[in-house]
Amino acid sequence: MTLWDEINEQPDALRRLITHNRFAVTRIAEHINDLEPSSVLIAARGTSDNAARYAQYVLGARNRLNVGLAAPSLFSVYEQPPRLDGTLVVGISQSGQSPDLVAVLEEAKAQGRPTLAITNHPDSPMANVADFGIELHAGEELAVAATKTYTTQLAAIALLSSALSGDTESLDGLVADVSAALKEADRIAAATAMFADVSDAAVLGRGFNHSTAFEWALKLQELTYTLAHPYSTADFMHGPLALVSPGFPVLAVAPTGVPLPSMYELLEKLTNELGAHLAVISNDDSTLNLAEAPIRIPPGPEWLSPITAVVAAQVFSYHLAVAKGIDPDSPRTIHKVTRTT
Repeated sequence: MTLWDEINEQPDALRRLITHNRFAVTRIAEHINDLEPSSVLIAARGTSDNAARYAQYVLGARNRLNVGLAAPSLFSVYEQPPRLDGTLVVGISQSGQSPDLVAVLEEAKAQGRPTLAITNHPDSPMANVADFGIELHAGEELAVAATKTYTTQLAAIALLSSALSGDTESLDGLVADVSAALKEADRIAAATAMFADVSDAAVLGRGFNHSTAFEWALKLQELTYTLAHPYSTADFMHGPLALVSPGFPVLAVAPTGVPLPSMYELLEKLTNELGAHLAVISNDDSTLNLAEAPIRIPPGPEWLSPITAVVAAQVFSYHLAVAKGIDPDSPRTIHKVTRTT
């Protein structure tokens, strides 16, 4: 199975994740609510780290939980783990194999804290350590670049958030929205042509889509060898804006939602005043009209938009690799499973 096959399999993978986990996640949420954790600590690496960034916003905004990202080296390399009083510890990993992530959950268990593993492999070391588990049901992912395991990680987090708040209908329509995003593939492929000579770029997002900016940048790095730098639009205004000169490539994720007015103001400045070369993923017509490369996604709730937006970003990255003459199924140097200690 090729990367392109796996990108297009995502509606089915999301359907499996939702179908197989709806009731199991409800039970997990009941246990978590009974424990009343005061905070959540998430251990992840690579693409899964970007899923953790999504969890920071979803569990923070919708469930009022204080969510932090673990520093796994404190647990494995330095052997100086922090105290985890009152904390739910979550591991997110496609393979569940990386020893440093497993070490975080093992330490949490040693401190008597509840643990949850979100992984595609329920028989993995991480899953075996955890008290609770959410299986992604993505099917075997053979391509080096993660696609369907990432979107199912996001959906698992969204499903957990809904269960924690007692909202059982919030993911209705998600599969159809991702299918609609994939139908834009030909238009997205055409949009990549003007970026075929790009060697570096800024990738912008904010709020729920802060994670999408990081994941889009990662896909550009591993598939197209573009030195893509992800930023919150707020951080971008605090210095990196000086990077922009006429023709500088800027890619932005800016769907309708609370951050859009400030993002629109920045994107308007980038294109109209500074002459940036702009690609935008959005469902807002005015925002799309600012871009030389507009990438449309379906309308929907802002908190779920990272799932559809990142599919568009995957399609963009895939076709940009092809435009650059790079085989997206054989990115140099990297491997599917990375075990860090």
